[in-house]
Amino acid sequence: MSKLYRFGVSLEKKLIDAFDSHIRKQNYQNRSEAIRDLIRNELVKKQWVGGGTVAGVIVMTYSHHKRELVSKMLDIQHDFQELVISTQHIHLSHHNCLEIIAAKGKAGKIEELAAKLKSLVGVKHVNLSISSLGDV
Repeated sequence: MSKLYRFGVSLEKKLIDAFDSHIRKQNYQNRSEAIRDLIRNELVKKQWVGGGTVAGVIVMTYSHHKRELVSKMLDIQHDFQELVISTQHIHLSHHNCLEIIAAKGKAGKIEELAAKLKSLVGVKHVNLSISSLGDV
């Protein structure tokens, strides 16, 4: 028996035209792929809001010259070592660096990690992106 299920959806013409325009711009091959992604995104959001286990990436830029900032960042990452899977440090310029932190764990704890990093003086920008563990 196939694991692929088909179902019908009724939409107003204006809505399906807007959706078709959107999926063309996003380079989807067909509506099914776009709908699958929308469903996955909603399920990941539900995991995130519900405090489930998720994967996330914290991307941050900061001043390389801010005294003791790197030490404080490392201390925070060690405080959350059960979440941090990997980090990557990139030199953007003589003054600025980019740090990428891959994390896996409870959504609220990853948010807490990102918030602590964001609050450090010398951190210029922090962005947190979430994803599922691949089982959605």
